[in-house]
Amino acid sequence: MNAVDEPAKRETVLDSREGQLARVYAAALLNVAEKTGKGDAVLEQLEAIVHELFPKQPLLEPFLSSTAIKRETKERVLRKTLENKVEPTFFDFLMVLNAHDRLSFLRSIWAAYRELRDKRARRLRVKVRAAAPLSAEQQERLVKQLRESFQLDPVLEQKIDENLLGGMVVQVGDYLFDGSVRTRLQQLRNQLMVRSNYEIQGRRDRFCTD
Repeated sequence: MNAVDEPAKRETVLDSREGQLARVYAAALLNVAEKTGKGDAVLEQLEAIVHELFPKQPLLEPFLSSTAIKRETKERVLRKTLENKVEPTFFDFLMVLNAHDRLSFLRSIWAAYRELRDKRARRLRVKVRAAAPLSAEQQERLVKQLRESFQLDPVLEQKIDENLLGGMVVQVGDYLFDGSVRTRLQQLRNQLMVRSNYEIQGRRDRFCTD
């Protein structure tokens, strides 16, 4: 795979004021969750709320985020929706967020929590784009290469991109490693153009000197 010169642009939500507060809340939640061995369970439940529950109930997120709605009303909805369905520690945390009007931070808290949890568990999030789903053998080989290179436990996040024609594009943090057929073809075209221009210039120089 060939590394792209320019690093990929990363989201900056955690660099904002909200992001800074989200880190504080996320760290507090993670510390409590890990004491009971529920660090990953809480992460899964946070992800389920942000990426499953909110899309299925599009009015829920703005409802919880609104400062015009009373805390008591939000608490009733949270109890009806999530109580006894998530870890008690996590539900208590949601109650704390509600008491401080911070439910609007849930997305930022999820991002910060995942980042902190991955760091403590020595996990490496790797985004992989490929023209077709990777086989088990390809995944195993890629994970092995990444583990040897970064000394971390890779977690592959795969996405199909038929425009790549073949091969794959791997993003690790800020950097892309492009091994796609499309990129190889483009590189080949560039090389042929350079060679063609060089040959044309050579013929022109010889013509001028004859």
